[in-house]
This record gives sequence, C-alpha cells and structure tokens, in this order.
Amino acid sequence: MKQAKTAKSKVGQPGFVRIISGQWRGRRLPVADVTGLRPTTDRVKETLFNWLMHDITASMVLDCFSGSGALAFEALSRYAAFATLIEKDSAQAKRLQGLLASLNASQAEVINNDCLRFLTQPASRQYQIVLVDPPFRQNLAIPCCQLLQQQGWLSANALIYLETEKELSMTDIPANWQLLKEKIAGQLAYRLWVKTS
Repeated sequence: MKQAKTAKSKVGQPGFVRIISGQWRGRRLPVADVTGLRPTTDRVKETLFNWLMHDITASMVLDCFSGSGALAFEALSRYAAFATLIEKDSAQAKRLQGLLASLNASQAEVINNDCLRFLTQPASRQYQIVLVDPPFRQNLAIPCCQLLQQQGWLSANALIYLETEKELSMTDIPANWQLLKEKIAGQLAYRLWVKTS
C-alpha cells in the first residue's frame, strides 16, 4: 500500500492517482479513502520508473501490497507483460479489478489475500520485477522479502523495489540481494535491489 499525493477535495472524499507515462499516460484512477492507504507520490513513482526504464517492458511484475494499484498500473502502462496485484482488503481488491476492466487490461490479475500468507506457498510463477510497499511499522516488509526469496518467487536477476519507513533496518534482507539504488525523502526510504544468485 502506498502516502501521499492523492488529490483530495475534502477529507473523506475519494482522491486519485495519476499514471505518469506509457499507454495510459495522464489517466487519473480513483482511490478510495481507506485507512492506511497511502499511494506512492508522483515524485517517488517517477524516480522508481526511471530506475526501471530499461527493465519494465515485457516483464512479469508482482505488486505485493497493492493498495491503490498505483505502481502496478504504472508498470502495465509502460508495457509490462503481466502483473499480479495482491491486496488483502476485499473491497479494495474489487476496486482494483474494476479499474483493470476500465483500462481493458487483460494482462493482470488481482489476488484477494494476505500477502505474507500468499507468499508462504511455493511459487506458482516467477517475477522479474517485484514491488514491496507495505503499510509502515507493521513488520511486513522484511518477512515479505524473505518469503520472496525462500519460496522461489524471484526470477534470475529479479529487481525488487522496497518502500519503507526510513528507520527500518535492512540487516535481514536476503544475503544474495545487492542494493542498486537508495533514496530517503522525509520519513520514507525507497530502495532498489537485485537478486544476484
């Protein structure tokens, strides 16, 4: 799930996220006012997809705590081959399915499940790009990363984007992941890792 730059007219009113580039550039997708839902800001999203610009086309993408779907929709807009969106909240999962239908995006699926529970099972497919942006300070990010590695969800040389509170320790990240990029913005840290073996 993602804070931030949703445009909101009033508290309690739905906002939107904007797709920055690609086939759906400029489209605004509505975001429900759900507790804990914090779509990734346009600035952070632009940085992330600059990092991924040479890898996103034709990639298999996993959005682990999908929330608003902002990251997965941006990936699909930029011609990712397929995206799996995992969202625990059933109402939000239905909204994501509706948004995919409105975009005629058949190259995606929404899994209504707890992310950590879902990732505990052996991988049903492998992904080249994985987006990990969980609710902050709920001990979800590092266990998610460990399950991705342990259960075989990552392809060779997979790229893993991790967006967390800045104080979170990275000491328990899988040993075969190498940090490629890192930025801190206020209370937020966002990083890009590669699986090296």
